[in-house]
Amino acid sequence: MKTLKRSLPGRRLLLTAALAVLALTGLAARPAAAEELAKNLFGAKKLPALAAPQSIGFYSKGCFAGGVAIPLDGPKWEVMRPSRNRRWGHPTMIALIEKLSRDAAADGWPGLLVGDISQPRGGPMLSGHASHQIGLDADIWLTPMPDRKLSIEQRENMSATLLVDEKTHLVKDALWVPAHMRLLKRAASYADVERILVNPGIKKKLCDTVKGDRAWLRKVRPFWGHDYHFHIRIGCQPGSPNCKAQENTAPGDGCDQSLAWWFTEEPWRPNKNPDRPKARDVMTMASLPAACQAVLDGPDPPSAEAVTYYGDGVPVATAPVLTKAPSPARASASGAAALPASVSAFAATPEIGIPLPRPRPGN
Repeated sequence: MKTLKRSLPGRRLLLTAALAVLALTGLAARPAAAEELAKNLFGAKKLPALAAPQSIGFYSKGCFAGGVAIPLDGPKWEVMRPSRNRRWGHPTMIALIEKLSRDAAADGWPGLLVGDISQPRGGPMLSGHASHQIGLDADIWLTPMPDRKLSIEQRENMSATLLVDEKTHLVKDALWVPAHMRLLKRAASYADVERILVNPGIKKKLCDTVKGDRAWLRKVRPFWGHDYHFHIRIGCQPGSPNCKAQENTAPGDGCDQSLAWWFTEEPWRPNKNPDRPKARDVMTMASLPAACQAVLDGPDPPSAEAVTYYGDGVPVATAPVLTKAPSPARASASGAAALPASVSAFAATPEIGIPLPRPRPGN
């Protein structure tokens, strides 16, 4: 076999060419590496985009404008982990939580401990959820509200009650009470609710114990986690043409082979690629719908109180009545699409003093 030898000038030429390729590769990669993550941009926003309510994109890849906050305290709810600033949602979502708190109290549940809803403008979160990005998801603890007002420190540090055994994946019978079932049934009863995500053990407990009407069990879907809270998901709302709906749930009550799968070894096998980054940790603005840039750049309301939702016609005492529609958001320098003019065209609702539609009856 012959060994090919290159002359010194030839080797220098190859080395020069290789260095040039590396330099060009580095230049090409530099802009992508410098592009800031969407979770940092949305996580930095303290207030929503002042606009008519609109969800944009999908539950795990999108944003929303015109968000409102649920008050930290209500007659039958308290917001947990307030420092996260995740008490924002589409007005229909916030109205539904407040209605659930009242209806559940009538059913015997002391009150709701409200977990994460969304960031002020949605988008990927700094930590935690993959979804909750378009204002249509909310977590409710399965721990009842205590009979005393929790301090801010308690809300930040209080641990929730884990209802499911981590080894058997079954509900801890000593902790489960009929009121848990009534709470989940009430949440599933609302027409806007499309899914309620719970731990597979909780779904099995419902399948084993619910008598009579079982049609509502179709909405209750098993999923990893969700052993101390349940996850409410409502559908895309009117006025959100760019909201991407989720597929319908399968027919039946879900107490079938699809549930039995969760009690096999397969769902609990170790992740084969545990170091793979989560979607939120690599998602940039280019990954989201173009209109999310306009949401990110949109104007702030005067204050959080001005866009805090107090249902049932209770006025917002400290919030100014916004009678003039803000100017439509302009396209950003990057060329991203601006929100349509109709998104920003709204007037205040006199009954509650904030620029929101009234919740539909029964929601």
